[in-house]
Amino acid sequence: MLEPSCHASMHGMPRFGTVLETGRLSGKHNLRSLSIGRPGELHAPLNSPARQASLPFRLRAHGNRIGSVMLTHPDTHSPNMSTFPSSQAVDLSSLHDEAVHAYQTGRHDVVQTLVERILAEDAEHVGAIHLRGLLALASGEAHDALRWLERAIRIRPEPILFNTLYAIRLNLGDFAGAVQSIRQGLAIQPDFAAFHYNLALTLQHLGHIEDAAVGYRRTLELDPDNSAAHNNFGRVCADLGAMDEAERHYRRAIELAPANLVARNNLAMALLATGRYDEAWPYFEDRWVSFKLPDGRPAPAPVEVPLPRWPGEGVFHVQGAQAAGASAQCLLVLHEQGLGDSLQFVRYLPLALAHFARVGYVCPPALRRLYERSLCSRWPGLVLLDAVPADLAQWDRYIPLMSLPMAFATQVATIPAALPYLHADARLAAAWRARLEALPAPQLPRVGVVWAGGHSGIAVDRLRSLAAAQIAPLLAMPHVRWISLQKTDDPAKLPDAAARAHLIDWTDEIADFADTAALIDNLDLVISVDTSVAHLAASMGKPVWLLNRFAGCWRWLYGRDDSPWYPGLRLFTQTRRADWHDVLARVAAALTQTFPRQDNGS
Repeated sequence: MLEPSCHASMHGMPRFGTVLETGRLSGKHNLRSLSIGRPGELHAPLNSPARQASLPFRLRAHGNRIGSVMLTHPDTHSPNMSTFPSSQAVDLSSLHDEAVHAYQTGRHDVVQTLVERILAEDAEHVGAIHLRGLLALASGEAHDALRWLERAIRIRPEPILFNTLYAIRLNLGDFAGAVQSIRQGLAIQPDFAAFHYNLALTLQHLGHIEDAAVGYRRTLELDPDNSAAHNNFGRVCADLGAMDEAERHYRRAIELAPANLVARNNLAMALLATGRYDEAWPYFEDRWVSFKLPDGRPAPAPVEVPLPRWPGEGVFHVQGAQAAGASAQCLLVLHEQGLGDSLQFVRYLPLALAHFARVGYVCPPALRRLYERSLCSRWPGLVLLDAVPADLAQWDRYIPLMSLPMAFATQVATIPAALPYLHADARLAAAWRARLEALPAPQLPRVGVVWAGGHSGIAVDRLRSLAAAQIAPLLAMPHVRWISLQKTDDPAKLPDAAARAHLIDWTDEIADFADTAALIDNLDLVISVDTSVAHLAASMGKPVWLLNRFAGCWRWLYGRDDSPWYPGLRLFTQTRRADWHDVLARVAAALTQTFPRQDNGS
């Protein structure tokens, strides 16, 4: 899976969420905003001490968290809190203040008791009803929360109540209803920045990028120092191909909140995509904020062990007298992210052996046989490990795999791009060759094809993958022997009947990447979306045509149709978002040119 490292994040760190003061509202209950985030993290609105709640959901877009939704709680400082006599109103106001404070500090049982007392005296106390809805949402009872908020809105449709209603509908997966709630709030209070932010956030999640851009622009007009909005707008600009504007917003987000790791990671992506590696690598060290589990859930945790971190070869150049001692040490390289990332960056492991007596790599099982054949047989000092050792006594330093480019001060011009650095097992390759030669018309060019990425739970997979029906017209070209390299656990990605009619599909017999490499060794060309098979074939020195989404991964460098990482790779990039038709038309033309149909009809 490439996308955790390739795709920049929408803002998802609660500490950078915007908490906005609504100002005085009409009616007998004044409301102020409160963002959702992790327990214990505090936010301050522009003019109040409101703290966050800890509610269990966030928006996601392209497989990344894109922001904490902004909820609200009642404010008791309105002069018209109750229709009861003034002494009773003051008492209810005090109870409500106490309930709000209890809610902010996570004492939900206290909130429940106080809210029941308030509603026993004033059944139409909007602040108490609102709190009751927030309690229900915090308890995972979203449908109950919805009923409480609808009741509050029937009493008095304050705009902030629509913001909470928005969050509830998000929790229920009702995105259309969530958008409607925000628009209802905007109709009452069009200059409330939180509404514009949440609307943009949701539109971004739904893939309505141009509309999201409008929402973020309006948010920043109203709240120009909103770091999260700058970051998310930067991501929108990048998705639209406006890299200069994206970079400006990322930098502004960091300027406003220097600890904004999400914006730092996004700036790294923008810098890497435009080839400014020197500046990019230090920001790239914050990539862990975008890490995800295979099902798409966030897993933001640095890859580290309790050993000194190896800072790179420059240290040994400066400390020349100590270089001999350093070469006797052992380096532990930690795997991170996806198989494609590993296939791309294992090229650095032999380079590390120039500085260490032994280099150990925590290797994914699917890659172990391939790496043993390609790497360990050539460099005995390279050791593959099944897991991080429980006893680290044999290791002196560590480094995450994808920090190796920074350790070697890699620039575009100095990428270690000698190919091949991965090789197929000769015995396995011979077995596939015999089967291919036994097929009818063995003289046809053999082209491997992958039309969909792995990990369907990651939203960006929808951007990089094609449906089998989309690729079928290409597979219908008669003068090519199409070999499926599409391995998937998702039935939706399996070839349909039209595709199967033109495919040789032996993927059920492929157990790991050593088997895949052996099959690729017998092919003339591999055509693939941005996934691990493309990296495997390219690292073997095979010609690869990569079907690249619009504003794709940083590693392919914007504005190029070749790759300094893989000299034999050719990019076919979308000229418009989500438009594969033009890409496939160009690929078909290139195939006809590369493999012209012979006079004998073959």
